[in-house]
Amino acid sequence: MDELLLSKIRLAIIGRLVTAQWASFSDLQRSIEATNGNLGAHIAKLVDAGYVKEEKRFAGRRPQSRYQLTRLGRAALLRHAEVLRTLADAAES
Repeated sequence: MDELLLSKIRLAIIGRLVTAQWASFSDLQRSIEATNGNLGAHIAKLVDAGYVKEEKRFAGRRPQSRYQLTRLGRAALLRHAEVLRTLADAAES
């Protein structure tokens, strides 16, 4: 299993990004219902691991951060899901 994806919040971030081209920090915060600090810390771990790409820009005069799932992040999610499938199959046998 991927240790980074064992966190409920990090898995939720990846889950949200897998269906979106880009998601803003505020979009992630609304969908995951995490505090700014908590969400920021978890996103930073995913960015540091190369699972998520971060882009900072301005929307008018306001700074905006947006995030995208990388190929590495998508592959990590697929590997993680495969391990869970294997465990589920073993539990049914």
